[in-house]
Amino acid sequence: MLLYNSLTHSKDEFVPNTPGKVSMYTCGPTVYHFAHIGNLRTYMMEDVLEKYLAYSGYEVTRVMNITDVGHLSSDADTGEDKMLKGAKREKKTVMEIAKFYTDAFFADCEKLNIKIPEIIEPATGCIDEFIKVITELLKKDYAYIAGGNVYFDTSKLDEYYVFNKHEQENLAVGVRDGVEEDENKRNKCDFVLWFTKSKFDDQELKWDSPWGVGYPGWHIECSCISMKHLGESLDIHCGGIDNAFPHHTNEIAQSEAYIGHKWCNFWFHVLHLNTNSGKMSKSKGEFLTVSLLESKGYDPLAYRFFCMQSHYRKSLVFSYENLDNAAVAYNKLISKISAIKNEGEIEKEKFDSLKKGFTDALDNDLNTSLAVTALYDVLKADVNGATKLALIADFDQVLSLDLIKEEAVVEKTEEDERIEKLLSERAEAKKARDFARADEIRDMLTKEGIIIEDTPQGAKWRRA
Repeated sequence: MLLYNSLTHSKDEFVPNTPGKVSMYTCGPTVYHFAHIGNLRTYMMEDVLEKYLAYSGYEVTRVMNITDVGHLSSDADTGEDKMLKGAKREKKTVMEIAKFYTDAFFADCEKLNIKIPEIIEPATGCIDEFIKVITELLKKDYAYIAGGNVYFDTSKLDEYYVFNKHEQENLAVGVRDGVEEDENKRNKCDFVLWFTKSKFDDQELKWDSPWGVGYPGWHIECSCISMKHLGESLDIHCGGIDNAFPHHTNEIAQSEAYIGHKWCNFWFHVLHLNTNSGKMSKSKGEFLTVSLLESKGYDPLAYRFFCMQSHYRKSLVFSYENLDNAAVAYNKLISKISAIKNEGEIEKEKFDSLKKGFTDALDNDLNTSLAVTALYDVLKADVNGATKLALIADFDQVLSLDLIKEEAVVEKTEEDERIEKLLSERAEAKKARDFARADEIRDMLTKEGIIIEDTPQGAKWRRA
């Protein structure tokens, strides 16, 4: 599988650190408002990546943070605190805002068939980890205290601008909302690890630290949450392209300064969803959410289909006309599939040949547009109904478009029941934190050609 790696600016063969296993981190939402459909495009493409890795036989462990503290409206540590802004807007506490919009985000994910990561960690749950890492960065002289805040010193790095080359003197300070440049910084691109001097008198969330009562900066949370759950070597980190600088740049800086070696091998960035007037945001134009699309009569999966028809590394222009076209095409596709009769035996050679078109597309930098073309190739192919339906169901493990609305009832064999009994035993072992036994069962079934996918509803399995 070739994936474009933002770190190398090339399509590289994806090879995880541990054969057969993938550690994956995705930047989660800042839960101060509803996610707009541009945000959700990124989560959809990350979902396709995770599902295709699992489809290809990898055991994927995916972690996502929830930013419920510390994210300012400028990535350069300036502007208004987004969480506090949401609380003021709705006259609620910050934690009430966080709970409401976290639930709303996951409800949108469910509507779009986005798999919920198995590990989700709010920033407020990792204060001890933040303090531990910041303390070590100070000891190693990668950080300094000024004006009551703790800053990361970017001048101590051999290379800071890892994704793109920037001339520091040409970079904007990032001041907005009437907040002046932070004069405590030694260098323009230094960033806050811990605030004790809040810009906001009514900052709600504060914790004791060796540097005084305060709260973490935004960038430190993803590094610490990833290392807490996935260790000090990460296979792939995902996010929107707007996170590449400075957020992901700062993550790399502080993580590698802390651990002393390369941290993450692959960086997967999804480009913007734009409107005709430019990049989509919550502050410009109509606030486009999944609920708004539903209120206008659109099936959320028509929007997913719209996104699947474009490559994740291309900016996608949203308009209702474009969505209408996708909705018509999606409904026609579902209609054609529902008319297929499940007749005949699966023609294995033809099945494998048609499946290769699908896997070739996704192996080439997750080209969902060509994967959709491969789906249409199945509909046009000279094969019987059973083969077509088997291929469509197979592809939909990754595309997640609910292509086959009604699942046929299949009588379970004794072998099926044995596998499901082992999976139940594995679930109990994981619940009891007996991970050795859980891994033993997975390895045994994998050797038998059984592929297991862990989902929020429990483990699902299929034969390779």
